[in-house]
Amino acid sequence: MKKAKNIYLIGLMGAGKTTIGRQLAKSLKMPFYDSDKAIEDQTGVTIPTIFEYEGEEGFRCREQSVIEQLTGLNGIVLATGGGAIIKERNREALQRHGFVVYLRCSVDKILQRTRRDNKRPLLNTANPRERLEALYAEREPLYLSCADYQIDTGIMPSKIVVKKILQEFRAQHRKNNERATG
Repeated sequence: MKKAKNIYLIGLMGAGKTTIGRQLAKSLKMPFYDSDKAIEDQTGVTIPTIFEYEGEEGFRCREQSVIEQLTGLNGIVLATGGGAIIKERNREALQRHGFVVYLRCSVDKILQRTRRDNKRPLLNTANPRERLEALYAEREPLYLSCADYQIDTGIMPSKIVVKKILQEFRAQHRKNNERATG
């Protein structure tokens, strides 16, 4: 039986995982981790640099290692990279060790949020909209298969998103406790 001691945020880049994650961690008085930042801290280089020298596959291997490390912790909030769910081992680790929240967001809203961000290697293309639409089509089924809860971050303020996630997280936690004691 899964114990929801951790909250893991999944979703496309620009969906608000880091912003929402920090707010959730603060509300719950839990440590916050960002898997992309953890990779940068471990390697000493930026994500775009890893993509440049190792390609996406090299990055995904590093990401898998970091996800394994971070899902081994208890009582954390983790914002994953947008593509973390590509690898089945990552999806399984997230599902096994925590409450997985899919932050949905429209392509239009993501483009608006990321238009000045040059640190997203997958959007360094002639047609970022087309690229985002392709990523969305590829990843949406994986996000949905992995998520315990989903919420649209493009249609409400982050404080409301955090409040709704906390309500659902606490409800799941109560259900788990009732099953364990009943």
